[in-house]
Amino acid sequence: MDLRDMLIEGCRQLDIKVNDTQVEQLLTYKDVLLEWNQKMNLTAIQDEKDVIIKHFLDSITCLKVKEFKNEGKLIDVGTGAGFPGIPLKVFNPNIQLTLLDSLNKRLNFLKEVCNQLDLDGVQFSHGRAEDYGQDAKYREQFDFVVARAVASLNVLSEYCLPFVKMNGYFICQKGPLVEDELKDAQKAIKVLGGEVEDLLSIQLPFSDINHRIVIIKKVKQTPTKYPRKAGTPGKNPII
Repeated sequence: MDLRDMLIEGCRQLDIKVNDTQVEQLLTYKDVLLEWNQKMNLTAIQDEKDVIIKHFLDSITCLKVKEFKNEGKLIDVGTGAGFPGIPLKVFNPNIQLTLLDSLNKRLNFLKEVCNQLDLDGVQFSHGRAEDYGQDAKYREQFDFVVARAVASLNVLSEYCLPFVKMNGYFICQKGPLVEDELKDAQKAIKVLGGEVEDLLSIQLPFSDINHRIVIIKKVKQTPTKYPRKAGTPGKNPII
């Protein structure tokens, strides 16, 4: 099966509609990613089929969240090589996307990707979540916040929930052992104004990988003391 067919069949298995333009955009994204990855560390995944499965198909599993809509403002916190934010923008072009990352060279890569994919309505923000979460231009301004980071859920919640507006959603992609993290994160989620609304289990096509998606709704404003200063959430998480 070639890469184009793999993308189309993977979307079919996930019951996500995809058109020829979106397929071409993702294949271009793959090419730019692997080219730039030769000169800077963007991803450990270098096999083309694994990029399709573990980056593209994994990113768009967020579309299985019933609250997700093709409108509004979305911020991808710690976006790295652009996942899941850019694939979500490809499938939802009307979304206003903000890509937040602490490394400027990664943002230069993301600008090149968006240019080659002809994506409009994308903002590139260089800095740490702890700082931007206290900025009035960003704080509680987003309908959706996504993160596919390796930090524990209680730490990620402090990074991400301050960005979510009232009745918006934090959509967090996690591995199969998320239940233990959820237990440890209950206090943090509540303190930060969130409430766990759903937990999805999704089998990634062409793999034995089972990923979980935690959907957290913003039900009250985040106290002004959060997020704390850069580095503090990771060293001293809310427990």
